[in-house]
Amino acid sequence: MKKYFLFFLVISLVFSCKEDKPKEETILVPSRNETADMNKTWTLEEQEIINQFVERNQWEMTTSESGLRYFIYKEGTGDKAEPGMKAMVEYSISLLDGTEVYSSKEIGPQPFRIENSDVEPGLHEGITYMKVGDKAKIIIPYFLAHGLMGDQMSIPPLTTLIFDIRLLGLSK
Repeated sequence: MKKYFLFFLVISLVFSCKEDKPKEETILVPSRNETADMNKTWTLEEQEIINQFVERNQWEMTTSESGLRYFIYKEGTGDKAEPGMKAMVEYSISLLDGTEVYSSKEIGPQPFRIENSDVEPGLHEGITYMKVGDKAKIIIPYFLAHGLMGDQMSIPPLTTLIFDIRLLGLSK
């Protein structure tokens, strides 16, 4: 009888000490409407921040339909940039707090094909408002720059970019 009692005691201890299965983690995914509302909120907040920035700097900027802002502070005399052209530019890219994140100073002027290269979508649009020789400030909202992810190096997620850019040349 003692053997059976010990046997049942050991078995009951083994089963009572057994850990419960870990609970599955529930991941809440926002609905399409919730996602749209979040994006709308971020965009409106960003536009207000940009408005305050422009006002503080007393820049008279043109706002495009997409939300991009720009002003030409030195007029050039060359051809106007158009989609499909190859643009050669000098630039510096800064955050709204003034932190410079990239510049062509170290690497020299950079070419890109307008509307057909891996630069920020807002830059494709912004360059089409320029002609050769122009110098401009272009404020690119996060959704026309690196979006929700940033660039994984120097540009954080949901970041507005300021381009100080000079269009040096165009080619077909």
